[in-house]
Amino acid sequence: MLKAVIFDMDGVIIDSEPMHAQAAIMALKQYNVELTLDYCYSFIGSTNFYMCQKIIEDYHIDATVEELHQANMDMKEKLLAQRGYSTIPYVIELMKNLYEHGIKLIIASSSPSATIEYVMDTLAIKQYFKGYISGMDIERPKPAPDIFLKAASSLGVSPDECLVIEDSPNGVNAAYAAGITCIGFMNPSSGKQNLKNAYLLLEGFDEVDYEFVSKVYRDSHQEHQTIIETDRLIIKELPVEDVETLYQLSLDTDIKKYLADLSDSIEIEKEKHKAYIQSVYQYYGYGLWGCYRKEDHTLVGRCGIELKSFNGIAEYELGYLIGKPYQGKGYALEAAKAVTQYFFDQYHASRIIAVIDNDNIPSLSLAEKLGMEKSEELSRNNRICSLYIINNL
Repeated sequence: MLKAVIFDMDGVIIDSEPMHAQAAIMALKQYNVELTLDYCYSFIGSTNFYMCQKIIEDYHIDATVEELHQANMDMKEKLLAQRGYSTIPYVIELMKNLYEHGIKLIIASSSPSATIEYVMDTLAIKQYFKGYISGMDIERPKPAPDIFLKAASSLGVSPDECLVIEDSPNGVNAAYAAGITCIGFMNPSSGKQNLKNAYLLLEGFDEVDYEFVSKVYRDSHQEHQTIIETDRLIIKELPVEDVETLYQLSLDTDIKKYLADLSDSIEIEKEKHKAYIQSVYQYYGYGLWGCYRKEDHTLVGRCGIELKSFNGIAEYELGYLIGKPYQGKGYALEAAKAVTQYFFDQYHASRIIAVIDNDNIPSLSLAEKLGMEKSEELSRNNRICSLYIINNL
C-alpha cells in the first residue's frame, strides 16, 4: 500500500538546474576552465561537492573541493538574487492533493540543508512535508540508494511503501537501487536525461494527482484495481497472469473469428498486455477489464471501454467478450450495463458506441438489450459491421 511519496527538489519542485549549471560555468571561469552545459548536466541529481571533486580531477585544477564549492555557491547566490527560483508548474498542487489524502511527504535532495529550507520557506510548502534529507549528510550520494532508504526510514515506512519523483538519471537509478517505484519527470530544462529505470515518464504535472500516483504505484506492484462490482461479477484490471486464461477462452472458433488482433502466441499476448497495462490502464484510467465471477473468482471474459478514432473523431467504444462455457447466463449484459453506466458517471461521455460484426448475432442482440441504437453499417477488418450508439441522458 502506498504510504509515502519522496520528492526530489532541483528539477522537480524548482526549475533550478539551468541556474546550477550556469553558476558552475561562471565559477570555473575564475580558474580559466570552460565548462559545457552537457558536462554540468551530467551531475544532475548528485551533490555539489561530488561535482567539484570531479571537476578538479578532470581539469587538474589547483584548488580544494571546499574552495571550488564556495566559488560555485557564491555564483549561485548572485544568480538567485537576480532571478530567483521558478516553481515547476502544478507540482505544489500535487503536494497538497497527496497531503490531503494522508500520504506522507518528504524531500530527498542532493542540495545542502540550508538551500532545501530556503526553498520550502520561500514556496510555503513546509506544512505538507514531514521533513527532508540532504545528500550532503549522506556518505554515498545518488545514484547510491542511501538517501531514499534514509527518507523511508525517517518516515517509518518500508521502501516498498514509497514512490519517488525524480528528474535525473542519478536520482532515478538511486530509486531503482532502493527498490522504490519511480516516476521520472522529463524536465526540458534538465537537458536530455536517460530515465530508463523510471517506471513511468511524465512531461508535466498538470493532470497528476493522488489517484494517478496511486495507480502508478498499484500497477508497479501488480495491485490491479477493482473498477465495478455487480450482483454476480467483479470487474477489474486484468493482470498479466490471467492473460493465458482469457487467451484460452478466445481460442474458441465462434469467438476467435471476431478477434482480428489475436496472435498465435500466448507469449506475444502476455507482452502485449504488459504494454497495455502501462499505455492504456495507466495512461487513460480505463480499458478492457477482466470480468470475474464473485462466487469463485473465475475469469469469465472481459468488458470495458477503449478510445477509438472514427473518421478523425475520438469515440468511446464498448467491447465485451464472454467465454463459451459462461455464455447464456446474462454475464455479458450485466457487465456491459455496469461498464456503460460507470463510464457515463465517471467520465461524463456524451455517448458510447459499439462496432459489431453483422454475423455476430448474440452481440447484436446484446447491444439492443443495452438500449443501443443502430446508426449505420461500416467495414472493419474487411468485414461488414454495424455501428451502435447509446447516448448519455
